[in-house]
Amino acid sequence: MRPRLFFAALIITSFCNQAWSQSTPSHGGHGGGSAGGNDDGSCLNAKITRYHPEHLATVKPGAEFSFAVSGSNGPGHIHVNIKQEPIEVQIEDKDTFYLVKGKLPEGLKNTFVRISVKAKAKVSKCDADGGWLLKVSE
Repeated sequence: MRPRLFFAALIITSFCNQAWSQSTPSHGGHGGGSAGGNDDGSCLNAKITRYHPEHLATVKPGAEFSFAVSGSNGPGHIHVNIKQEPIEVQIEDKDTFYLVKGKLPEGLKNTFVRISVKAKAKVSKCDADGGWLLKVSE
């Protein structure tokens, strides 16, 4: 009777091990793990938030825009482009994030533009790429 109980327990355990091995915390985005796929905790992901004006808003040429960046490696590691041209921005250190402000080029009229942002973190796999679209009127 004991060998049967032993083999039954062995079979049940082997099925459970298969199921447990497929439900690891970082398995295909099914919960667990950290954002950005870095499970060892050595990474603080850069984040780009608080876009102003909002995505798809209609603005005038030369309009001001702003956004917040957290987790960046510093002001020199935040880059902004519009139509693949670098844009000059002012960056204010707000202790827990950087407030980034800039202006659209005056020459952009009757078009859509994407404000593209790259924020580099201390670890390159934690960098952030983001942005949003604006409609520029006359």
